Amino acid sequence: MPTPSSTAAVLFLFLSLFSATTITSAHNITHLLSTHPQFSTFNHYLTVTHLAAEINRRQTITVLALDNAAMSSLLDRHLSVTTLRNVLSLHVLVDYFGTKKLHQITGGSTLTSTMFQATGAAPGTSGYLNITDLKGGKVAFAPEENDGKMDAVFVKSLVEMPYNISVLQISQVAVNSAEAEAPASAPSLNLTSILHKQGCTKFADLLSATGAEATFEANVDGGLTVFCPSDTVITSFMPKYKNLTDSEKLSLMLYHGIPVFMSMQMLKDNNGVVNTLATDGASKFDITVQDDGEIVKLKTKVVTATITGTLKEQDPLIVYKVDKVLQPGELFDADDVAPAPKGAKTKAKGKKKAAEADSPDSADAPEGDSDDATAADEDQNGVGKMLNGGSLATLALSLCIGLMFI
Repeated sequence: MPTPSSTAAVLFLFLSLFSATTITSAHNITHLLSTHPQFSTFNHYLTVTHLAAEINRRQTITVLALDNAAMSSLLDRHLSVTTLRNVLSLHVLVDYFGTKKLHQITGGSTLTSTMFQATGAAPGTSGYLNITDLKGGKVAFAPEENDGKMDAVFVKSLVEMPYNISVLQISQVAVNSAEAEAPASAPSLNLTSILHKQGCTKFADLLSATGAEATFEANVDGGLTVFCPSDTVITSFMPKYKNLTDSEKLSLMLYHGIPVFMSMQMLKDNNGVVNTLATDGASKFDITVQDDGEIVKLKTKVVTATITGTLKEQDPLIVYKVDKVLQPGELFDADDVAPAPKGAKTKAKGKKKAAEADSPDSADAPEGDSDDATAADEDQNGVGKMLNGGSLATLALSLCIGLMFI
């Protein structure tokens, strides 16, 4: 029979192992506010100004939410999207303040940094917010230099996830900042220029040659993620590329863009199928995002590419470098990239049998994923999955039960 001390030790071991398998989900401000329809306008403009993505990337944050009436008053000022972003960023504190902390401020007042200050766009200390406990249990929010005006007050708590994210309603716009409301021009993000500077000259040239450049540029302001193969990869792929029709070349280039800004953390948090700029109704042209530890892979029906680096990240645009051309199953066959056995002639298959039969694809195309390599990769992923999450917890529980009967 196991002794009480040994049983306690076993249970402690189990709980320790189980807690190690628990994964904390990242917060999503859009989802949190979606259950509060009276804040729908505020929620909408967090997305439009791309502040939602910034909020989701941070680990410790407090959002001072404005209801639809307060947002209506702000929108009556007819600010540009960029200027509106500055004003709303003053309502995002880069620290955690729950209801309890608000009412227990040391000295009755504190100065805290906002996201506007964190961007570096705020001159001096104009990006700081003063939080003050007032008589009658009220808590006020105002800029550091407020001339005694503290009209915006705490109303209620909407969401509190201690030390991660807090969403608090305040009565009105907290800051009437001349610096934040100064006319601001949108950041210049010329995709073609960025690609040329970051070693993606050949990819940029293909965007221009196919006409895909216009579609990419048109999506930048609303959010765009680009996967750029290096010049070396493009050069190796050109023999196969030349066999495509003009329409297929355009689809291939559009396949390398996602019409939304997705940071590395967002890619990791959103494993699964995503649409691309080439997606058009029945023509899926989708990509499967796979998080493999610290590595993110992009899987098509033909190849699996790896993101090898971030070339540019300036919301709403992010450009990644990938180690392979992303080949959609709508244009290519998996057999086209499988290496031929030694001593055997390469036999082209797929949608372009006739055109590819005489092309030197096997010699010049970048190394593809053979069936064996794919199987090995899947086996490795399978082992990784076994050693994570619920399976590891089950393993730990089995181990503990076994130890109790030793």
